[in-house]
Amino acid sequence: MSFIRRLIGIPDPASVAGAPPAAPGPRAGAPPDAETATVRRIVAHLESLPPERARELAAASYVLCRVANADFEISAEETSAMEATLAAHAGVSEAEAVIVVELAKQQARLFGATEDYLVTREYLRISTPDRRRALLRACFLAAAADATITAEESATLDQVARELQIPDPDLAALRAEFREQLSVVQAIRRARGA
Repeated sequence: MSFIRRLIGIPDPASVAGAPPAAPGPRAGAPPDAETATVRRIVAHLESLPPERARELAAASYVLCRVANADFEISAEETSAMEATLAAHAGVSEAEAVIVVELAKQQARLFGATEDYLVTREYLRISTPDRRRALLRACFLAAAADATITAEESATLDQVARELQIPDPDLAALRAEFREQLSVVQAIRRARGA
């Protein structure tokens, strides 16, 4: 079962379907390199968080990656924006934010079509309206990090807003704030020569 699924509490389809367990990790007794040991310490720290806090962090990072991956490309700028958002607002270190974002990116790429609604619905269940609005704003920031919110990202932002039950005026205010980064607005400006 993946780390993100375990934290959020979504059952692994393989375990439900009776699939065989995953292959074992590195052979016993193999010395872990320094990077692997660092990753293990960070993952252990995240697993030591209170379950509700870890669940919220995992779900929030997944939703961020869902938006960034809407156009099937998560840019370096979007990745940096997501890491900075988590480090600044989620109470995790920069190194922990990097690991959480990488895990969430992999989950979004591998399981996006089947997980998107489930994870967003879980975030709705475990968060406050203020936290949901903050997450949606963070999603806009991540999508705009590479200077353009693509049409696919824009549509996903609308979908996430609906799933998080963000009031229409709040969504409209965010759209107005990020108007210049919307690809459709940029295309109109280019067409007009502005």
